[in-house]
Amino acid sequence: MSKGDVTRDRIVSEAAPIFNQRGYRGCSIQDVMKATGLQKGGIYRHFSSKEELAAEAFQYSWRKVLEVRSIGGPVEGGAIAALLDRVHQFVRVPSPVVGGCPLMNTAVDADDTNPLLRSLATHAIQEWRARLVGIVEQGIVEGEIRAEVQASRIANAIIAMLEGALMISRLEGTKQAVLDAETTLTAMILSLAPTKLIDGPLRRRKAKTKPSLPNRADVRAAK
Repeated sequence: MSKGDVTRDRIVSEAAPIFNQRGYRGCSIQDVMKATGLQKGGIYRHFSSKEELAAEAFQYSWRKVLEVRSIGGPVEGGAIAALLDRVHQFVRVPSPVVGGCPLMNTAVDADDTNPLLRSLATHAIQEWRARLVGIVEQGIVEGEIRAEVQASRIANAIIAMLEGALMISRLEGTKQAVLDAETTLTAMILSLAPTKLIDGPLRRRKAKTKPSLPNRADVRAAK
């Protein structure tokens, strides 16, 4: 990697939390200059515009979320276990980027005012949904999830409930809404399995892997 590539990556990583906290309009190039220690010319040597930098910053932040919360990780232990894990990771693991979920922040901030960021946020949701749909469909093929289950409907419900609960939690300053969403989604996901699995090994697996409630420090860190 060249020196220029290293500098470009550093600018993106240091600008990402600023854009995530303040939004596109609230983050100025002066803010990025202060965070990176570079002059305006040094920043625009690597990016043609503030919009390009914001786009790179969002993609950087979203990759971090995918990695840390294992949203895009491999499916292990069956479809039901994988879906439960995705939900638990979202709820229990704090955002790796200061400012909270970059997907929700960017979607709200961009809306109709920035087509590029809106497009990137839309693609991120579609990518997340496609991964969940793939897990459900795999579960149907393997007989772990009932054949009549509509994969896209389940994926949309998971994403909508998690992101909506996150918004409520941030507004209220408590994690109760996302914990409630976790409980509701856990019940919904378990109900996808044929009755014989719910009454047998799946119920025993759930009992063994039930996550512990977060302490106060965890709740503060997740905000």
